[in-house]
Amino acid sequence: MSFPTSSNHKQLKMENPIWKNPHFFPLLLTCTFFLFPLQPSLSAGLQDDYIRQPPRKVVVAPHLRSKSDPQQVHASLAGKEYMRISWVTDEKDVASKVEYGKVSGKYEAMAVGNHTSYHYFFYSSGKIHHVKIGPLEPATTYYYRCGGHGPEFSFKTPPQTFPIEFVVVGDLGQTEWTASTLSHVDSKDYDVFLLPGDLSYADTQQPLWDSFGRLVEPYASRRPWMVTEGNHEIETFPIIYPHGFKAYNARWLMPYQESGSTSNLYYSFDVAGSHIIMLGSYTDFDEDSAQYKWLESDLRKVDRKKTPWVIALLHAPWYNTNLAHKGEGESMRKAMEDLLYRARVDVVFAGHVHAYERFTRIYNNKADPCGPVYITIGDGGNREGLALMFENPTPEVSVYREPSFGHGRLRVVDESRAHWSWHRNKDSDPFVADVVWLQSLTITKSCWHNTANTDGSKSKVNKDEL
Repeated sequence: MSFPTSSNHKQLKMENPIWKNPHFFPLLLTCTFFLFPLQPSLSAGLQDDYIRQPPRKVVVAPHLRSKSDPQQVHASLAGKEYMRISWVTDEKDVASKVEYGKVSGKYEAMAVGNHTSYHYFFYSSGKIHHVKIGPLEPATTYYYRCGGHGPEFSFKTPPQTFPIEFVVVGDLGQTEWTASTLSHVDSKDYDVFLLPGDLSYADTQQPLWDSFGRLVEPYASRRPWMVTEGNHEIETFPIIYPHGFKAYNARWLMPYQESGSTSNLYYSFDVAGSHIIMLGSYTDFDEDSAQYKWLESDLRKVDRKKTPWVIALLHAPWYNTNLAHKGEGESMRKAMEDLLYRARVDVVFAGHVHAYERFTRIYNNKADPCGPVYITIGDGGNREGLALMFENPTPEVSVYREPSFGHGRLRVVDESRAHWSWHRNKDSDPFVADVVWLQSLTITKSCWHNTANTDGSKSKVNKDEL
């Protein structure tokens, strides 16, 4: 193909210009997202001499099974004593059923579920299956087969009582750093995986949703993965796809109905003495919204004698001393912080900012021993790189901060104590960089003298223990 020179470009005529194709601008936008990802900020105010590595290449996991075999298999909690198994097949005639049992190759039970699919511009998804199985015994390994085809998988159900260990990773993506993070997570056992938003970083490139599902399958098929949405899951497009979350809602079905929610974008669940709340940063959250009213009702139902620990996850952090995404969670904080404070929520995890930061207990921008501990952990391995610039000097409420990839572990030992550790990705080995023991607010009696004070005044306690 020859291109016109500056002298004859006025004579060039095209009978069917490509930009008149109705799909041209959607495709242009999609290619822009994929080919020109955001780059990290310049380094400033780093805390130590650890050399931070740049972003790594995107990992595209290939499809190596037959069209009827399950791929992208992942498990999630689906109410007391139940799990949901989700997977995709290229073949449309595969049944949405799961055979399972406690002995490999011997399936004593079978459950039938539902399926869905979706279209996004020129892309058509495979058949997406969701099957709820149970009742299941706690702390038990089950073997299962999806759709009557393909390989056998296995998962272990969480324990019924303490101790329980959560892995927390935000902004995971699918890069070489992601693979490193998941390898480090897999090096030590855990019970439940919590992901506060930004899963695949597909950003409208729908085949990357498939690749992400295949990348995480070895991990997500063996332990329940509980996720909430981030900004990279929105994938709206004016007029054509105005509502967003098309791929996310189809692929990552969470137990919202089981928790009384009307949206897959926010829900809650109980596991081993812990009540976990997954909030939606990118759906309505003001006082008149469905999410606000659901949260208010959900918190009223919490019985701290049965679930002494209450933990919340959301994507855009309410507290953040990094210059990246500064203030983006502020409107949600102003709308909902009082609800979490009055309920004496113990910990709030967030993602979005590609760094790690742990705060002391806070309420209304001030240290408060009856407020939650806030932790930002948006450092799973995304393709955009790290957010390197923090405020200087460090505010007193920020206890530890570092722009590195990694993952966190919350081991709830009993009704009063939990051990939090953050593990930095350091070459082939994870390095424990931040550790703290947390005390549940359930046993801090002075925090329950008056749970209605939301005027910004600090609750009085004898000692400020995290």
